[in-house]
Amino acid sequence: MRLSRITAGRLVFVAILTALIVVFANAGHWLLVADPLQLSRAIVVFGGQVPFRAMEAAKIYKQGFAREVWLTEGNYTEEDAALEELGIERTPENAYSRRVLEREGVPAEAIRILSGHNSNTADEIRLVSRQLPAVGGDRVILVTSKSHSRRVKVLWHALAGDHHQASVRYATEDPFQPARWWLNTADAMSVSREWFGLLNAWAGFPLKSERRQAFSRTPRVRLNRSPPELIPLPTLQLPPP
Repeated sequence: MRLSRITAGRLVFVAILTALIVVFANAGHWLLVADPLQLSRAIVVFGGQVPFRAMEAAKIYKQGFAREVWLTEGNYTEEDAALEELGIERTPENAYSRRVLEREGVPAEAIRILSGHNSNTADEIRLVSRQLPAVGGDRVILVTSKSHSRRVKVLWHALAGDHHQASVRYATEDPFQPARWWLNTADAMSVSREWFGLLNAWAGFPLKSERRQAFSRTPRVRLNRSPPELIPLPTLQLPPP
């Protein structure tokens, strides 16, 4: 009886360990989502990973699935404020995405920038879900990166509901390697961040981007560019030789 219990315990341990290994190995693959493409009001390029997302949006546009490509705006950060105080203009990310789209054959008149700063993907989805009915549309194509595609789909269903439809696509040129994500820090960080974001979404968004929200409401402090005051050092009196 004792031996059978030990054997059963070992079998349970092996089964749990095997399941964990399988989950770990497939954690990257499960994040990928590529919905079938359908005629849509617009193709939305989420911020980040220039130029790959814009390149993918251009491919979809040239296949005739939409007549417009929408770009989102990023958030106003501490870095932006510091550069502004230094008199340095920071080129917004969507400016590069626009250039990529035009270089890939998307007409300038078909590119639209959705006004409004966004702190995260959830803000972008809320913005798109408001803009879509305003232009008489009911479906969009959302273009993001490979590891981010699952979270985009989950967030769309959580925030936009079933009122509007979305097809989620990832950038095929994205260098993310889902089968070997643990072999480099960039992919490992992406998988960790996406799983953390998914858990936050499934839990009802208990964690917010409070730091950036608080910053956007706080007046900027002007940088002091005056030179520091020099304090004279005392002269050393050396004894005579």
